[in-house]
Amino acid sequence: MRLSRAFIPILKETPKEAEIVSHRLMLRAGMIRQQAAGIYSWLPLGMTVLQKIAQIVREEQNRAGAQEILMPTIQPSDLWRESGRYDAYGPEMLRIMDRHEREMLYGPTNEEMVTDIFRSHVRSYRALPMNLYHIQWKFRDEVRPRFGVMRGREFLMKDAYSFDLDQEAARKAYQRMFVAYLRTFARLGLTAIPMRADTGPIGGDLSHEFIILASTGESEVFCHADILNTPVPGADTDFMGDLSPIVDAWTALYAATDEMHDEAAFNAIPDDKQMTARGIEVGHIFYFGTKYSEPMGAKVAGLDGVERPVHMGSYGIGVSRLVGAVIEACHDEAGIVWPDSIAPFDVAIINLKAGDPTTDAMVERLEAQFEAAGKSVLVDDTDQRPGGKFAAMDLIGIPWQVIVGPRGAADGNVEVKRRATGARETLPETGAFAYVTETVTK
Repeated sequence: MRLSRAFIPILKETPKEAEIVSHRLMLRAGMIRQQAAGIYSWLPLGMTVLQKIAQIVREEQNRAGAQEILMPTIQPSDLWRESGRYDAYGPEMLRIMDRHEREMLYGPTNEEMVTDIFRSHVRSYRALPMNLYHIQWKFRDEVRPRFGVMRGREFLMKDAYSFDLDQEAARKAYQRMFVAYLRTFARLGLTAIPMRADTGPIGGDLSHEFIILASTGESEVFCHADILNTPVPGADTDFMGDLSPIVDAWTALYAATDEMHDEAAFNAIPDDKQMTARGIEVGHIFYFGTKYSEPMGAKVAGLDGVERPVHMGSYGIGVSRLVGAVIEACHDEAGIVWPDSIAPFDVAIINLKAGDPTTDAMVERLEAQFEAAGKSVLVDDTDQRPGGKFAAMDLIGIPWQVIVGPRGAADGNVEVKRRATGARETLPETGAFAYVTETVTK
């Protein structure tokens, strides 16, 4: 992609409405545009990151045995009346009347709808365990939307819903999602700490929030420092096996947000292991038993032939929120520092003298080499001054910058910069290609 043709509307000044780092940088880097309070258009750069995050989430859900569906954004109110949540949910729910005067709503979550889908098709325990998920837009009419995509009214979420015969099987489903979440966030370049959480309006008696540490986080968190060294399960994890040792390893150490903090339990931790920090919630999982299946008649026949309400859980990841959360955790004074796995481009090639035959030819060769190796490339072929080019690429946060100038090109050399560390090396053209591609592969 050539920057001269890319739609990346970079802003030199920070819009006054941007209160936190991620909001400022997303607006300045041309990733989003606000259309109304808490509602954003996603521009090409932001959309690319959003899709990469969604794909990693999708791959880990599939690996854990969940099956993807797609439910509509607009839901009939009758389903919510069945569960008893229509009036209880509160003003965050956007209620709608269609032209036939039927009460509808813009879904803030999908427990009722997925329960209706399940009860319409499943009658026997032989179909269990089952986990259905989708990645879909939600709407919650926040009284004070702020912080950009971190607390918007419209947001993209992955929500999964498990169905099991009894409590024991349902808790195993919960453990599968617990482990899948650890893997998901690790692949996004994040360390997410599972913390015991309040179940809120979703209901149930077992819940964990997954929190990433960031100085600008909305919550104060308290934990045992050793939890940061707990190993994340590998790609060879057997999701149908016994996952309790992995879950126990993470939950045995104290970790809580300010809402669930137990001062006495925290004080029992050795002083040198007590850690307090700020954190951002990026995922939330719940087990709620028969809260929805019982009132909505979602039953299956067991081995004895008796029909019983299924036990359920729900599991959310804020996909659009994660874009902002990653930036909150991964930035410096110059701009965004994307983890390799979700960067909008793998490599930025900066042509310091566009139009010069030598630099143009070297840029074209490097671009072709990287793309042939499966790496996405953004070429700055504009006529900006070098300082402006460097500032723009630092702001966007592409992991690697390959800088091609007329003096170096005349000698067959380029400069390579690693965005995360700022380290620079002057290398021969072929050496630069090998160095970057081998490092990205690692």
